Amino acid sequence: MENITSSAGLKSAIQRMEYRQIENGQRLEDDFYNAVESLKPANLIRNAVGNISANPNLISNVLGGALGLISGYLSKKIAIGTSGNIIKKFLGTILQFGVTSVVAQNPRTIAAFGQFFLQKILRKKEYKTGIS
Repeated sequence: MENITSSAGLKSAIQRMEYRQIENGQRLEDDFYNAVESLKPANLIRNAVGNISANPNLISNVLGGALGLISGYLSKKIAIGTSGNIIKKFLGTILQFGVTSVVAQNPRTIAAFGQFFLQKILRKKEYKTGIS
């Protein structure tokens, strides 16, 4: 920083500082506006969807988890039904957690097995109906 020795130098230094203050104020205003815009619900949703679509592994993991939860719930309902027995409910919950974790951890294997199973069923129908 330079030493100010005259009143003209002082006025010049004050003017430079006022310009710098105006520039900093404008930058602060712009940053505030950008922060407010980024926190609007529409922009939050848009950014979240953009992040999800940009990461295919995330989509696969979410679908695998959802498939695991659904299959766990269905397996509990099929195995236990509407039983009021506490022991059956406990065993059904254990079954549900087990099926959920296995399906959520191996969604590609489950999908391949399901596809193989459906192909076998369709081939048997083709043989029975005589379609080649």
